[in-house]
Amino acid sequence: DVTEIEEKEAQAKEEEQIIKEQELSNLLHEKRYLKALGLAISLDRPHTVLMVIKAILKEPDGRKHLQENIVRLRKDQKEAVLAFLVTWNTNSRNCHEAQAVMETLLKHEAPDTLLQFSGIKSAVESLLPYT
Repeated sequence: DVTEIEEKEAQAKEEEQIIKEQELSNLLHEKRYLKALGLAISLDRPHTVLMVIKAILKEPDGRKHLQENIVRLRKDQKEAVLAFLVTWNTNSRNCHEAQAVMETLLKHEAPDTLLQFSGIKSAVESLLPYT
């Protein structure tokens, strides 16, 4: 019977999730946005990533800080943000944040680099009607 083992594993995962969410909350409170972005992306939380981006943009020189943070993300994190912003761009409440992130990616990534992103073709096709 492996029921007890599975329950312990599920409980350990849940505890780890709670710890990460608390860490994310602390990072946002401390305005450590790069780490907060990375953690929210690793948790696969598009809404949380959006909230971090909105918090960055509310800061003085928000666009500049957003660019600094987006540029410092790893390639896989940028790909995840690109996938998230496709969805954000379809909603008028979030389209400005999506456009700000997209602008940063287009300005700071070489076209050849962007073409190597996974899902770039479908992302561009989805972004065109709303942009």
